[in-house]
Amino acid sequence: MKETGLMFKAPLVRSILDGTKTQTRRVVKLPHCNPLGEWEALQLGGPDGGRTSAGKTMPAQMGIGHTRTGEILTSPCGGPGDRLWVRETFAKVIGQSGGWIETDYFATYTHGDRLGDTLGIKKRWTPSIHMSRDASRLTLDITGVRVERLQQINEADCRAEGAHGGHGSIPGYAYSATPLEHFHHIWTSTGGDWAANPWVWVIDFKRIHDHKATP
Repeated sequence: MKETGLMFKAPLVRSILDGTKTQTRRVVKLPHCNPLGEWEALQLGGPDGGRTSAGKTMPAQMGIGHTRTGEILTSPCGGPGDRLWVRETFAKVIGQSGGWIETDYFATYTHGDRLGDTLGIKKRWTPSIHMSRDASRLTLDITGVRVERLQQINEADCRAEGAHGGHGSIPGYAYSATPLEHFHHIWTSTGGDWAANPWVWVIDFKRIHDHKATP
């Protein structure tokens, strides 16, 4: 079983915690754009889809292949049965003896939870990219992987991404946003390029456990 650390911003972590986010999209990192062919989605694995080095049937999943070069890419995050651990902005709580005793998480932290807040001690948050496995509180079981163009997303998948729309879902938006409009906002507000319509890995998951990470 493969485990991969995947970064999530605070609003997305909260959506995982409240159960409204069970899917994530990540841009496929294509090695080239050879104009003599094109990239297309492929069905991999399954009963007639080959076997692993251990002789087991490869889990059914989707990949992406190039029609000219024959290159095939599979999800770097793994496939069904593999796991993701959530990397998020965090702060280690250091005890009086100088050792790490507990972990706080930016996505759910409330100012005043620690004595240092009332004493005016500024909390030092560590970016998610620097989170180690032992500091992570969320583990996700991958239940499905496919590949598609970003703008192919439908309303059901918008909701699985945690984008339900409605009044107030998009700051400053005067109308009741649709799930698609809400997802578009989430994608662009976290640095994504909607207009580029990139190929994306679509990863379905379920949360299997979470804990307050301690050393």
